[in-house]
Amino acid sequence: MPLRIELKPGEKVFIGGAVIENGSGRTHLTVLNEVPVLRERDILTETSADTPCKRIYLAVQLMYMDEQHLPQHHQSYWQLVKQVLEAAPSTLELLDRMSGYILNRQYYQALKGAKELISYEQDLLKHAE
Repeated sequence: MPLRIELKPGEKVFIGGAVIENGSGRTHLTVLNEVPVLRERDILTETSADTPCKRIYLAVQLMYMDEQHLPQHHQSYWQLVKQVLEAAPSTLELLDRMSGYILNRQYYQALKGAKELISYEQDLLKHAE
């Protein structure tokens, strides 16, 4: 099933290894095959991955975008999961669901779960204050 993407002026999107930047007007793209696609707003950088759950998101993002180095990204992911579970056992259900997606190579679904995990982490930090 084709994926239709609408880009705002100046918006960037990652599609199958290429970063595409839109020009001055709105653009409509249709991706006809299955390739990794992430909008700029969904891409996390190493410097912005400043919490344990954001680092998990980054590891999953790298699995999705950089299949060439999958073993390293998996190793990082599982180490981070272990650390987060030790610090916050209440994350088990979210991490368990995400890990199922990881094991089934459903990295985009795992990224959605990682967003939930980040939101949960933010709630935990608010309650800790």
